[in-house]
Amino acid sequence: MSWQNFLLTLMLRRRMKRFADRPPDVAAARALASKRAIKMPLQPGWRIRPATTPVPGEWIERQAGDDREHRTILYFHGGGYFFCSPQTHRAITINLAKRAEARVLVPAYRLAPEHRFPAAVEDALASYRGLLAAGTPAERIVVGGDSAGGGLALALLLSLREAKEKLPAGAVLFSPWTDLAATGDSVRRNDRSDAMFRGHRIAENARIYLGDTPPTHPLASPLYADLKGLPPLFMQASDSEVLLDDSTRLAEKATKAGVAVDFRAWRKLPHVWQYFAPMLPEGRAALAEAAAFIRRVVPS
Repeated sequence: MSWQNFLLTLMLRRRMKRFADRPPDVAAARALASKRAIKMPLQPGWRIRPATTPVPGEWIERQAGDDREHRTILYFHGGGYFFCSPQTHRAITINLAKRAEARVLVPAYRLAPEHRFPAAVEDALASYRGLLAAGTPAERIVVGGDSAGGGLALALLLSLREAKEKLPAGAVLFSPWTDLAATGDSVRRNDRSDAMFRGHRIAENARIYLGDTPPTHPLASPLYADLKGLPPLFMQASDSEVLLDDSTRLAEKATKAGVAVDFRAWRKLPHVWQYFAPMLPEGRAALAEAAAFIRRVVPS
């Protein structure tokens, strides 16, 4: 464990875990995420440009040139489907753009409780189809996401497969939330070791997004879906987080279904530690591995 991770984990326990002890509060979560978003400077030659259609959001791209034939990452931010935004997750998306040498589209998909399931899935589909309609080949696209955004990326893949549409080249998933029913043993087992969350709050948070939808609906909880036919999956999770089993079980099920899976459980790190890459060496190392996967499935 790096000294940076030691100090970060200590800080998160004092701030985030205390917040997680309380019942879910949408307004408070949104205010906290906006206030504490990590600033990430752009590299020379890159820009952030608003995306307007078909779903609002933002592009992180090179300042010049037509990138439609280059690598494209369609990235979905986490936040339990009810908070965070493209702006809060720039520490991940700007890092991925640089390391993978790719442009990144980050949709501001609709959030619960104003827009419950399946609004986010509909926006994910619209964003992907918009890329294809604008001339980006499916084989040049990698979808990605963290936590709820990782589950949303999987829901997109499942929706495309069922519609018999072209699938992207692969998916990058950081601690994906794949089981909104919260049945994984790590929800209980890692309740104390998780630096940010309380296991017994996971199902409560899920209800904000689900409304009356059963938590085992496969597009809300991809763990319960038939995973056959999906493109290669790259996954990372921490062995100390409550959502660990959302990744381990998904990886096992996908492998049994014939899907190529590259999964690694990292030691004693916070949930979606990639977010802290600007100050955390383990975050930078994790994003470097993810970028290598992206460059491998979408060659130059």
